[in-house]
Amino acid sequence: MTRKQNKKVNIMAKKLEMQELITSLEKVSRKTKKQIWKDLAERLGKPRRNNIVINVEKLGRLAGQFKGKTLIVPGKILAQGTLETKIKVVAVEASEKAIEKINAKGEFILLKDFVNDKVKVNELVMVK
Repeated sequence: MTRKQNKKVNIMAKKLEMQELITSLEKVSRKTKKQIWKDLAERLGKPRRNNIVINVEKLGRLAGQFKGKTLIVPGKILAQGTLETKIKVVAVEASEKAIEKINAKGEFILLKDFVNDKVKVNELVMVK
């Protein structure tokens, strides 16, 4: 397989994975009747260029505002900045350095591993 073909396969695999995530969010939304899951599915269904990219530094500021809440990022987390407070973050993806920084002060979870009907929605905050 050439490099170009390999790249196409990787892109298609990511698209398929994202579609499966959107489908699972929609199922949980219908099952639990919670709007946050539907909102996440709609945001992730939009073109990728509209997805959120956020730095660890901003997440740290938000964690200070929403103490004890789980921050949900419908996009990617980048590693710029530092964390001062304990934080729990759920995101679609993150850079390796960002995951290291978040795990040093708190907890990072991939959105696909987090979605289920046993989550307390009142403890979640979606980062827009």
